[in-house]
Amino acid sequence: MPEGHVLHRLARLHQRRFGGHPVAVGSPQGRFDDGAALVHGRVLRRADAWGKHLFHHYDGGRAVHIHLGIYGAFSEYALDGDGPPDPIGQVRMRMLGTDYGTDLRGPMVCEVLDDGGIADVLDRLGPDPLRADAEPDKAWWRISKSRRSIGALLMDQSVLAGVGNIYRSEVLFRHGIDPMRPGTSISAEEFDAIWADLVAMMKVGQRRGQIVVVRPEDDHGAPSYRAGRPRTYVYRRAGEPCRICGSPVLTTELEGRNLFWCPACQH
Repeated sequence: MPEGHVLHRLARLHQRRFGGHPVAVGSPQGRFDDGAALVHGRVLRRADAWGKHLFHHYDGGRAVHIHLGIYGAFSEYALDGDGPPDPIGQVRMRMLGTDYGTDLRGPMVCEVLDDGGIADVLDRLGPDPLRADAEPDKAWWRISKSRRSIGALLMDQSVLAGVGNIYRSEVLFRHGIDPMRPGTSISAEEFDAIWADLVAMMKVGQRRGQIVVVRPEDDHGAPSYRAGRPRTYVYRRAGEPCRICGSPVLTTELEGRNLFWCPACQH
């Protein structure tokens, strides 16, 4: 599932491609016909993101709310005199502007909301490290009162929005924190350091379109877990030697998601 920086990149791209102009919205697949009709031909006022949720805000007080989930993805194309290409596959939503079009396939959520519906979604989300209006104290308050593990809390979107499995595993490694420690054991100083590091790393991901979590001085040794991906300290490196101390990286399942950590560096 894409982490939060991906949605922020999409919001910026869609604002640049379609913002301030009428947008033709349709559903070649047919599953979004009713929603598309509510915003078709309206001006896209702005596109923004909160955590893993993308919003297209149109004139008239309606917004398209998108959650990509595991399989959702956008594909973009330039428009020329021949018009848009024929849809390929199951296109849930098609947006056509003046110079560009984009097709959305396989999202977990694609719906039209009014202001009340948007507020309901946002009320379920914690602060987002990539938003200028984020209130990290809200996340700290929930973490400091919880006996759940910090590894689980960082993945809980109602506590902190936008952080996925890679950022969770890597930020805890970077700060030497055992992911099984309860939230009540995390100090304010530790939380502040985690938050600041998430902001910095996720901004890099937003700018470059790629997660970068290994510090330059450690960016050597074993290759990435997948071709074309940056190196990680622990994520998807179970059984391999830690880049810092050489201990085998451990993995377990935590609340339904795979967790990775170094037992020597994180204690």
